Amino acid sequence: MSILYLVGVPIGNWQDITFRAIETLKNVDIIAAEDTRKAKKLLNNFSIIPKRLIAHHNANEQTSTEGVIQLLQEGNSIAFISDAGMPGISDPGFLLSRTVIKNNIEVKIVPGVSAVTTAVVISGLPCDRFFFQGFLPRQATKQKQRLTELNSYAETLVFYESPRRILDTLKNMIEIFGEDRKACLCRELTKIHEEVIRLSLADLHEFLISKDAILGEIAIVVEGKQKEKMQDVDINDYIKKQITAKVQPKIIKKDIAKKLNISAADAYKMIVELSKE
Repeated sequence: MSILYLVGVPIGNWQDITFRAIETLKNVDIIAAEDTRKAKKLLNNFSIIPKRLIAHHNANEQTSTEGVIQLLQEGNSIAFISDAGMPGISDPGFLLSRTVIKNNIEVKIVPGVSAVTTAVVISGLPCDRFFFQGFLPRQATKQKQRLTELNSYAETLVFYESPRRILDTLKNMIEIFGEDRKACLCRELTKIHEEVIRLSLADLHEFLISKDAILGEIAIVVEGKQKEKMQDVDINDYIKKQITAKVQPKIIKKDIAKKLNISAADAYKMIVELSKE
């Protein structure tokens, strides 16, 4: 039967897999995996012998998606598993599922663990409203621009980052968010060497500098922007800094209109005038 199953798998501890996920992986005609080597280890652990195992990853995403569509149209049931967690979150599962839906083929979810929700809940920061950014741009200028856009968000912010780039990213966060912003670094969640560190951004940066090596999967949870009284802020200076940081005018306009409780048109006039200086 032509169905694509998006199957959630553990983010570290294999015991977190669900009974339904195991049964689905046992019974489908084909398993598509982001990394077939990792998939084989997982499947072997649960004595699952796939009828057919194929690779679907970022490097072959376009051609592989076309191939999966053809296999589904031939009547096969296919399960897609990413390296860890829920498919579609920072992995090639999104394009696959969207294309399958566009071709009027059924998609079913077999939910499982997600590093996003795991990190935000364990952080101790507000989790009633949060914004998942995922990986930031690698280029420093673009990263700072994106962080500047996120600086006004009141929601708790969730990021993924490579251990090789974490120190540089924290430096940029300190520059944009301020050194006192509360944060939580989650490393190797659910694994043997799980580490959860709750500190300010500045203290977190100092802590990581003191380590001999930084390894493993990392999620960073950062406190959202706390409300500030605009009478305590030089609004013109605030707008100029946003302009210098090359934040899009429409984003500055929305931010200023909300902070000053004025119309978007009036906020835009202020931005135009200050841009001339």
